[in-house]
Amino acid sequence: MARRLGKGRLVIASHNAGKLREIAELVAPFGVDAVSAGDLGLPEPEETGTTFQANAELKALAAAEGAGLSALADDSGLVVPALDGAPGIHSARWAGPERDFARAMARVQEDLGESEDRSAHFVCALALAGPDGHRESFQGRVDGTLVWPPRGGRGFGYDPIFLPEGESLTFGEMEPARKHAMSHRARAFAGLVAACLVDS
Repeated sequence: MARRLGKGRLVIASHNAGKLREIAELVAPFGVDAVSAGDLGLPEPEETGTTFQANAELKALAAAEGAGLSALADDSGLVVPALDGAPGIHSARWAGPERDFARAMARVQEDLGESEDRSAHFVCALALAGPDGHRESFQGRVDGTLVWPPRGGRGFGYDPIFLPEGESLTFGEMEPARKHAMSHRARAFAGLVAACLVDS
């Protein structure tokens, strides 16, 4: 059975400003006070998992143990079938230590070359962990196609080249509220809400 998450402090196990902002906005309506792992001086653990879920759980458990509080971690990325699933779990690494996603998006475009298959999807795995090692995991996905050149200055990461199915705006062009209503992170978060935040 899923463990209830009460009101109070919750560590967001990320040092990515874009993710922190989105997750904080998602948990705020539930009376949860989000604090980042970076603000608490917690280091980023090495992501040694081979799946989004494994890496999310690894980060959540490390933050929960380090802070002595419940922690929520996200591991997400862009999956491009024509690139054999890359960048996938290495999405952030493609941007390098300086998190240069303009470079990462250019690499996706360059590696695709003349491929006619521009399909892609974003995957998000959320893991909620307690300091006792208990954890819950949830996953969301949104399908779409890749566009070039990048469009829009909103969002973060690969958002400016991702056009969700049925939409005319990339995630980089959308108002935050519109993106939050349909994103991979929002879909994973809906599972978390149903299981851990909302009483049935």
